[in-house]
Amino acid sequence: MLKHQEIRMAGMGGQGIMVIGQLLAHATMLEGGNVVWFPSYGPETRGGAAECTVILSSEEIGSPVTSSPDTLIAMTQPLLDKFARSVKPEGMIFVNSSLAQPPDYRADCRIVAIPANDIAAEVGSAKAANMVMLGAYVELLKPVSIESLKASMEEVLPEHNRRFIPVNNAALDRGAQFAAKQRGS
Repeated sequence: MLKHQEIRMAGMGGQGIMVIGQLLAHATMLEGGNVVWFPSYGPETRGGAAECTVILSSEEIGSPVTSSPDTLIAMTQPLLDKFARSVKPEGMIFVNSSLAQPPDYRADCRIVAIPANDIAAEVGSAKAANMVMLGAYVELLKPVSIESLKASMEEVLPEHNRRFIPVNNAALDRGAQFAAKQRGS
């Protein structure tokens, strides 16, 4: 597990931002780490901005908020544009390149472009794009294992959504595989 990492996840309502934040938080707890999950919603019921901050640490966490995360996972162009400048220098920005163009103004960060919607559609559900992004993040930064994320699904997902666990697991794996290939190139 990483000693300390701050991640901002941002997308539109309905893209599963809170779910991937909760999965990451739960997996961190399963592996014995400390975690804070801090959600933030826009005023709209559905389709508005949704973001959460997850802070993972092997030490106690002093504050549940961050103004400069180490990592950004951005699902849409407007939220990428809103948060990309806040990422710490030498940080990582994961961009859903199905819906957003990677920023050319952050040469001081590693940009990882992932066609998450396209990959999710290949595994059977375009709604699993969030899981593709989470799988890629976990593959590259290794804060927790993919197995811990999968083990967290039963606890995090509401009962009526547990039928999506197989496609979510496939999307996590495909995101991790895509990221591993990117690392190799």
